Amino acid sequence: MTRYSSDIAFTPVVKAIQSSKGSRQSYAKMEARGSWQTAVTPDLEVFLAELDMFYLGTANAQGQPYIQYRGGSPGFLKVIDKRTLGFADFRGNRQYITLGNLSENPKAFIFLIDYINRRRVKLWGSAEVVEGNMELQRRLQDPEYPGQVERVVLFHIEAWDINCPQHIHKRFPQTMVTGVIEDLQKRIHELEDQVRSLQRDDRR
Repeated sequence: MTRYSSDIAFTPVVKAIQSSKGSRQSYAKMEARGSWQTAVTPDLEVFLAELDMFYLGTANAQGQPYIQYRGGSPGFLKVIDKRTLGFADFRGNRQYITLGNLSENPKAFIFLIDYINRRRVKLWGSAEVVEGNMELQRRLQDPEYPGQVERVVLFHIEAWDINCPQHIHKRFPQTMVTGVIEDLQKRIHELEDQVRSLQRDDRR
């Protein structure tokens, strides 16, 4: 029987391995302090508003897992209520693996990572595909993003946890580095012009 929200991932087998590897005591203390969060907090809502991508994990009835990248404008994964997130599902390569998986196994997982600040959040729960709900679709779509919306996916949170930043390599989006690169290139051209001017003066 589930006693803690983290039991969604810390099964008896996992806890046994933690015991054998020496980490069970620290996780037992975490459980005693209240375990993982089960609802959206203000900090999580801010975190979601800053991200423009995430990874969605599903599995079919046979347990075969599948991970799909989802991208959009910052904050496109929106808070519907304290236990529900939602996003507009854009047209892609039309393999429909995620849709097929969810039709027979609603369990899902969302992996959020902020490469700039080296933060990651894991969410366990279930997901459902919503077709033809134009009101919900308008609420979740971004008119500035060119992707064609085909449906909505709702994610119902059961538990979530924040990981440590260990081993996360910093990465910066193109929108952030483009301006810096342009400024550097401009400065390089200015310095090259100065060098050419000095060389001309030396030859006189």
